[in-house]
Amino acid sequence: MSNSFETNSLQLENLTIMRDKAALLSLNETIKGGEVLTIMGPSGSGKSTLLNWLTGMLPKGFQAEGSVHLNGRDITQVASYQRHIGLLYQDALLFPHLSVAENIAFAMPKGDKKARALKISFALAEVGLAGLDNRQPDSLSGGQQARVALLRVLLSEPKAILLDEPFSKLDSQLRQETRQLVFEQIKQYQLPAIMVTHDESDAIAANGKVIHLSAT
Repeated sequence: MSNSFETNSLQLENLTIMRDKAALLSLNETIKGGEVLTIMGPSGSGKSTLLNWLTGMLPKGFQAEGSVHLNGRDITQVASYQRHIGLLYQDALLFPHLSVAENIAFAMPKGDKKARALKISFALAEVGLAGLDNRQPDSLSGGQQARVALLRVLLSEPKAILLDEPFSKLDSQLRQETRQLVFEQIKQYQLPAIMVTHDESDAIAANGKVIHLSAT
């Protein structure tokens, strides 16, 4: 095993994921802080399974060999909730009964309530959502909901972020704007990121390494 790790990095070492003991994918990659590794491939090639493994939730019927290190720490056997890996889905998945601020606060580390509220307000303003703290999610546009979902992940203070086709349900213009915002925030927070997508334009915008998986 290699002893050299990037300070801010997500490292997949000699990873092989198998389905019914047949190899599905093999990876040996290091993603530095602020970089996005893009994974592309048809349905059934293992994209979602890879994300499940990274979050510690590999489904039944799959097996994995290898290890994952986050900022130099081996988290291969660490419980999902202790991995500090954020996940951004294609749906915003906001709680309809909570306000925008409450949705974001839900995932934040515990602390002074007033300080957290100020942090949320500042973050909302940074992404063009100033003053929407007390709005309900169903009163927001799709693009606004996507931004709130992003802030909920970022303010939970993850050490890495996984992007599960997060732009696929947005129209072309909104997709471009949201994608730019997400990648800017990944760079600003210096998070190593892995993105799963079917869209070549996502891969181009990510401006990082692209791995194409093939169907088995």
